[in-house]
Amino acid sequence: MMLSHTSRNCWEIYSGQKDEKAMSALAKGYIEFLSLCKTERETVDYAEKRLRAAGFSPDCKTDRVMRVLHGKSMCVVRRGNAPLKQGLRLICAHADTPRLDLKQHPLQEQAGVGQAKTHYYGGIRKYQWFARALALHGVVVKQDGTVISVVLGENMRDPVFTIADLLPHLAQGQAEQSVAKAFDPEKLNIILGHKPLFDVDKKKNRTAKAFELGKPVAGKAPEQDAERGDTREKTPIKTHILSLLQQQYDIIEEDLYSAELQAVPAGAARFVGLDAALIGGYGQDDRICVFAALEAFLSDVENRPSHTQYLIFWDKEEIGSEGSTGAKSRFFEYCLQEIIAAWESDTRFSDVVLASKALSADVHAAVDPDWQELHEKLNAATIGHGPCFCKFTGHRGKYEANDAHPEYIAWLRSVLNSKGIPWQMAELGKVDGGGGGTVAMHLAAYGMNVIDCGPPILSMHSPFEIASKADLYATMLAYKAFLQA
Repeated sequence: MMLSHTSRNCWEIYSGQKDEKAMSALAKGYIEFLSLCKTERETVDYAEKRLRAAGFSPDCKTDRVMRVLHGKSMCVVRRGNAPLKQGLRLICAHADTPRLDLKQHPLQEQAGVGQAKTHYYGGIRKYQWFARALALHGVVVKQDGTVISVVLGENMRDPVFTIADLLPHLAQGQAEQSVAKAFDPEKLNIILGHKPLFDVDKKKNRTAKAFELGKPVAGKAPEQDAERGDTREKTPIKTHILSLLQQQYDIIEEDLYSAELQAVPAGAARFVGLDAALIGGYGQDDRICVFAALEAFLSDVENRPSHTQYLIFWDKEEIGSEGSTGAKSRFFEYCLQEIIAAWESDTRFSDVVLASKALSADVHAAVDPDWQELHEKLNAATIGHGPCFCKFTGHRGKYEANDAHPEYIAWLRSVLNSKGIPWQMAELGKVDGGGGGTVAMHLAAYGMNVIDCGPPILSMHSPFEIASKADLYATMLAYKAFLQA
C-alpha cells in the first residue's frame, strides 16, 4: 500500500487502444451535443429525446419515469432492485449557462444601427462578449400560445450578430478604469441590422408606405414631414428588423414581451491543440456533466440496477438556483413523492432521502498555467487528472457551502478505486481568494450525503471553455460506477 497519494494522469491510465477508441467516440458525441445544446431548453429537449427512445415516460406506474418542468428542468428515475427506503443513487447537474438575455423591450435604433438591448445572466466577464460572433437561441410565445423556436446564427448561411467594441484610439479613458467599471452592462447592445426600410421615390418626393410584407407592422405609424410632404418612419432600421422577424417567424414587437431569447457564441465546439486532446466550446459549465451523467445513466439501461437511480437536470444554478425551475424549488420533492406513492406507498419520503447518496455533478476550476498563483497548488485540480471531488465550495469561511462528511468520501474513494478510475480532490482557489456555490447544499438540506464531483475546466464562464477528452471519459466512468455501486 502506498503511504503517500498523488492524482494520476488519465492519459497514462487510458492509453490502451480500447480506451482510446471509446474516449474518442464519447468526445465526438459530446462535441455534437455541445454544438447543438446552447440553452437549458435545448439541453432538456436533447435529453428528453434520448430518454424517450430508451423507454422513459411521465407514467409513474412504469419503472422508467421522466418528468420535465417548464421545458427547463428534468427529473429521471429508473427503478432498482432494492426498496426505496435503502436510498437513491442520485446525480444532479445544471443545464443553464452564463449568457446575454435580450430584454423584454429590446429593440432600439441609434446612430444608423439597429440593436437589441441585453441583460447579462450569471457570472460573465463582460469584456469577453464584445467583438465576437453571436447567435440567437430561444423561444417566442405568441398571444394564442403558439411557441416559436428561434435558432439564428448557427448555420453558415445565417447572418450572425455582434456587440461593437470601442476602438483603442478613443479608449484612453476606459483603459484607466478598473475592469469592473470599464464595461458598462447597458452597452452590451447586440447589432441586429443597419438597412432602413424605405425606398424614396424621387419623382413623387415621398417614401413608399408598403413594407416588404406588403403591409405596415402592427402598431407602427409613419411620421409626416409637413415641409417635404413625404411620409417617413421615425425608426426605419428598427422597422426593417421587425418586418424581417414577422416575415421569418410571424412575430410582432409585442410578442417579444413573452419571449426568452439568448445571445450565445455562434459556431460549433471544436477540438483544441495539435493533439486534439482538449475540447473547446461554449457552455461546458455545466453541460459536460449533463452529458456525462446521461451517458452513464443510459450505458446499461436494459439491466435493472441495485438501487433506484435518479437524475436531475436543473435550471437557474448560475443565479443562485432561484425560481420554479431551480434547485430551491420543490420539483425534485414532488417527483420523488409521486414515485414513492406509485411504487411503495408505505415508505416515508424522509427515509428515502436520508438513506440516499448524491453527486452534485458540477465542474471545477483547473489550475490555469498562466495564473497558477491564484491556486493553492497542494489543493488544486489539474486538467487531465480525472473528475475532481470538492468537499466544500462557498466562500471565505466556508459560508454557503455543503461540507461533505468523511464517511461518505471514504465510500466514494472505495467505489472509484475498485474500478481503477482516476480522481482528485481540490478546493476552489486560495482561502479568501474568491469562491462560488453549487446545488449541493440544496440536496444536503434533506439530510442526504452529497458532494460536488466533476471535471476540471479552463476558462470557466468564458464564451470558449476548455475541457480534457480524458477527463470527460473518466468522469462518465465515475458517474457510471457511482450509479451502479
